[in-house]
Amino acid sequence: MVMAAYGPQQPRNSDTFGVPRWNARRGWPCPSVVLLLTIACLIANRVTAEETRLGIYNPLHEYDTRAVDNRFARFLADWDAGQKPDIDTSSDLTFLRSLLKELDVPVSSQMLVFTATSLQKGLISARNPRALYFNDDTYVGYVPRGRIEVISLDPELGSIFYIFDRLQPGRRPLVRRSSECMNCHAPRHMENIPGLVIESVIPGLTGGGERAFRREQSGHGVPLADRFGGWHLTGTGEAMPPNWSNQLLVRKYGEAQELPNPPGQRCDLSRYLLPTSDLLAQLLHEHQVGFVNRTLQAGYRYRELSEVEPLSEAALSDLSAPLLHYLLFADEAPLVPGMIGDSSFAADFAAAGQRDSAGRSLRDLDGQSRLLKYRCSYLIYSPAFTGLPYPLRQRVLRDLASALSASNSDSTLPGSERLAVREILTETVPEFASVARDLSAPTQ
Repeated sequence: MVMAAYGPQQPRNSDTFGVPRWNARRGWPCPSVVLLLTIACLIANRVTAEETRLGIYNPLHEYDTRAVDNRFARFLADWDAGQKPDIDTSSDLTFLRSLLKELDVPVSSQMLVFTATSLQKGLISARNPRALYFNDDTYVGYVPRGRIEVISLDPELGSIFYIFDRLQPGRRPLVRRSSECMNCHAPRHMENIPGLVIESVIPGLTGGGERAFRREQSGHGVPLADRFGGWHLTGTGEAMPPNWSNQLLVRKYGEAQELPNPPGQRCDLSRYLLPTSDLLAQLLHEHQVGFVNRTLQAGYRYRELSEVEPLSEAALSDLSAPLLHYLLFADEAPLVPGMIGDSSFAADFAAAGQRDSAGRSLRDLDGQSRLLKYRCSYLIYSPAFTGLPYPLRQRVLRDLASALSASNSDSTLPGSERLAVREILTETVPEFASVARDLSAPTQ
């Protein structure tokens, strides 16, 4: 990967180039002074460049050099050791299905997108959508007649990108770590952290974008009206509001016209594991992308700031506040009761939940006015959260315990919901239980 330095550019002209400009009428100072000043300016410019490197381009994070620890890397190590005999490479779909099973990614999470916004954009169109599958820490992309892509989250480094070679039936395909995804997945507006991206782009017949929405936004706060462009949607209820799914834009006589594109009308759904592109999966995927991006930005920023000096409580609070806000769904776009229909993904999603002694889980669905019954993100168990630097994670948990306390009159959650969330977390997140206990202990 090419390393790049970012930061504010200083205006330059033929007189300066980083060297002090002197008045010719005063004459030039002695050469030794000029040399010392020149060296000082060059050193200052070098330090500024190093300090303004962000995200993956800052050597501090060792994104390209540190050993990776994620679900997919562990799978590859086991496969190399001959411990994955059930991987079936006889065809694209059998390989995909067996890979998803080994990665514990539910097939029912399938979503279909027909806008060409991927590394394999030359293959993606209304006639050949891309399929996406996910769990809490791993995301798999599949394009018929193309290659399988994987994003797997390292607790500290964030998203690590992989791509398989085109499958030759009966042979194990080669897989490599990819740096080609960074233009989209580590952009400047995300401070170059290796995050996740969702686009909402209505394409033409060939997959190229014609109309785009929600640029540079991710998460459950994105209005429903700005989502789903370029995506197929199934599993919708009768109350599903108008949206941009299942549509194309075609040009006729110079004017853009909307063209319906229901699943299966232009593509052969038998080339996918399922004929569905589940709405519930889309809503949960949106939440996860927003959560991952925010926690990664906070973790990277913490390391960059703490390299200079220990962080004050005020600085920790500044990093914690947006994470707490998102954890508790404070800005969630409201759902419309009845918009979510039957979903095979619902059972698979709920089954992965950690439950307390009362049988409650943070993965219990509401699906009416909001996504979850208990508004605290289930991703608190995931590597995206557990990989936060310890002082920052402790601060978020302490702020979370305070926000869930019975005495918090400023909470957006009702008291009964705060109590339920607090009880679930106390039984299922030992670190939260310890922090909450210390917080409630009487001061000496």
